[in-house]
Amino acid sequence: MTAPEFSHGVTLVEAAQGRTVTIEADEAARAAIARRLALVALDRFVVTADVRSIAGGIAATGEIAARVVQSCAATGLPVPAKLRETFDLRFLRDAEPAEGGEEEVEISDADCEILALDGERIDLGEVAVQTLSLALEPFPRHPDADRILAEKGVLSEEQAGPFAALAKLRGSPGA
Repeated sequence: MTAPEFSHGVTLVEAAQGRTVTIEADEAARAAIARRLALVALDRFVVTADVRSIAGGIAATGEIAARVVQSCAATGLPVPAKLRETFDLRFLRDAEPAEGGEEEVEISDADCEILALDGERIDLGEVAVQTLSLALEPFPRHPDADRILAEKGVLSEEQAGPFAALAKLRGSPGA
């Protein structure tokens, strides 16, 4: 397993004292994170978190702030965005990691915030990168995408869909 691009460990001892942690990714870390997340660029990436000990583990509550550039899903053009995303996580010693079993389990929102504590520390940097990955637009779209696609002759969904074909039949003679 490769080392995380933006690692920042917080131990149980440090969490017991309660800490506010602010870390900013340097240029090399941002470039590595951008490669991992398939970003055109990651111009800024900062995480601020309050870390404290709780019964059986560590609580981390905070926010990421990022300036990203993604590729438009339709044209490949750059799509810049500013992101702010909060997180509120609990890392517990006795949290059971998910198993690849066949049983389907329903979980609540509160359950989604609980992760297994592996050893005596958490990696706050990795928490931040995973929070960023979840905050990214899954299909970014450039504001001019529709115009550019139309100029290249690409039909919109309305023009190429099954209802467009029916509309053409309806308007044709003898139909």
